[in-house]
Amino acid sequence: MRNADDNPRTRPESKVVTAIDAVRHIGNGTTVATGGFIGIGFAEGLAVALEQRFLGQDPLSPAGSPSGLTLVYAGGQGDGKDRGLNHLAHAGLLQCVIGGHWGLAPKLQQLALANQIEAYNLPQGVISQLFRDIAAHRPGLITRVGLGTFVDPRQGGGRVNACSQRAWVELLHIDGKEFLLYKTFPIHACLLRGTTADAHGNISMEREALTLDSLAIAMATHNSGGIVIVQVERLAKDGSLPSREVKIPGILVDFVVLAEQPEHHMQTFAEPYSAVFSGELLGPTKAPQAMPLDLRKIMARRAALELRAHDIVNLGVGIPECIAEIAAEENVVDLMTLTAEPGVVGGLPASGLNFGAATNAEAVLDQPYQFDFYDGGGLDIAFLGLAEVDAKGHVDVSRFNHHLAGSGGFINISQSTQRVVFMGTFCAGHLQAKVQDGALSITCQAPVKKFVSAVEQITFNGTDAVLRQQSILYVTERCVFHLTAAGLVLIEIAPGIDLERDILSHMDFLPILSPDLKRMDARIFDDATMSLRQDLLSAHATRRAHPSEEHAR
Repeated sequence: MRNADDNPRTRPESKVVTAIDAVRHIGNGTTVATGGFIGIGFAEGLAVALEQRFLGQDPLSPAGSPSGLTLVYAGGQGDGKDRGLNHLAHAGLLQCVIGGHWGLAPKLQQLALANQIEAYNLPQGVISQLFRDIAAHRPGLITRVGLGTFVDPRQGGGRVNACSQRAWVELLHIDGKEFLLYKTFPIHACLLRGTTADAHGNISMEREALTLDSLAIAMATHNSGGIVIVQVERLAKDGSLPSREVKIPGILVDFVVLAEQPEHHMQTFAEPYSAVFSGELLGPTKAPQAMPLDLRKIMARRAALELRAHDIVNLGVGIPECIAEIAAEENVVDLMTLTAEPGVVGGLPASGLNFGAATNAEAVLDQPYQFDFYDGGGLDIAFLGLAEVDAKGHVDVSRFNHHLAGSGGFINISQSTQRVVFMGTFCAGHLQAKVQDGALSITCQAPVKKFVSAVEQITFNGTDAVLRQQSILYVTERCVFHLTAAGLVLIEIAPGIDLERDILSHMDFLPILSPDLKRMDARIFDDATMSLRQDLLSAHATRRAHPSEEHAR
């Protein structure tokens, strides 16, 4: 917590300190929030300094200090190996973690699955928005996001393990309707990142790919009486930052840390700096070369056939990322608006460790506002992954096969979008297939079933989706299902695939077989482009000519 010596009004004029000096102000048992999305906006240097202090590498602090921290974060922050929040994954350093996405921090996962820390998984958008409620000293966030899923208190309240007993989520009834209340709590310190700071602590983000929830976190921490620490890559003279470029005002900032090593301030965990991701330059949106005709491309192509001209689209992490490449190949990027949950609007979303950034984005919103837009139904269609599916259409992406991935923005997006396409291979494991003469052949069948009798966790509730009258598809490399009130209906099979041998024998339940069962579009399995642009423009012209049909759809 901030004391008299930490008050910016009584501190020397410059707030610039070293990373280790800054993290010495984080006390035992405090709650620490971190900003970032994968590697974008993550203060790697501050995380390293905090880890070094705990491991006894700070001569002014005893080993094991600080201890008993509660870590709070919205977007996943890590590289799936050692960077990001993996630096903080030490038993004793952490007592509790409240996170939106866990998949990129395997060391945090290990602590949670071993019952060594309290662990909670809440929707990414909820946590991002909750920072604003903490800043305003509201009692919590009231929303329908999470109802019917594993974060619903009737299904576990987001608890990850046996030692996690606190109730962060309550069920409310307002005007006869169900809502969830996500409770607020004080934040005592935060680790954030920007581009440039002056000595008064004003922070700009001109070289960052995203602005994320940095302002909301800083305000929540400051108004909780906490310490705001911001890592930057350069310092500027006081008064030299244009006021409209200041993303975190100095009145909120206690300490500024100049990154000491370039690898601690990479724009993403894959790019030291891309002028295209920051919007400094425009880049090409035409794919330099076509994706190979593999399973990922098959799924992305089939899913892309659900696009309509002028759609506002969300692309999830993993296989859905490939739709951006298909859009570039088919030259249709200009016919729709692609978005990603941390804040990019328009342009061409990046993939892999660059995911979250975009080439030629039209706008970059703060993450809480992006989720306001999503939660309110602003999207036309969303493409999301799948790990498990059951006969009711429930989808699990958050916890399966001893893997704690976390929900990320999946719950917000899947509940609030009218048209949702879930994408994933039909089975998990070592799956091999080839395309030859326009047909798909499974050469090595994966051993793990993904269409199961009951999902391990409900990240998406198919029963509720039917009541909301959402349009739901499940796209795999070999077949496509549609969700109805009666359950999953098999509507398409890939050419070369045998119904019994390749599909039904690898499911724990029998789907409903459509009386109009079709072959998947042959263009999907051809090396040539699909002429998707012509399809979209023709369909749009038809809908404009017959507006009554589009309204009735």
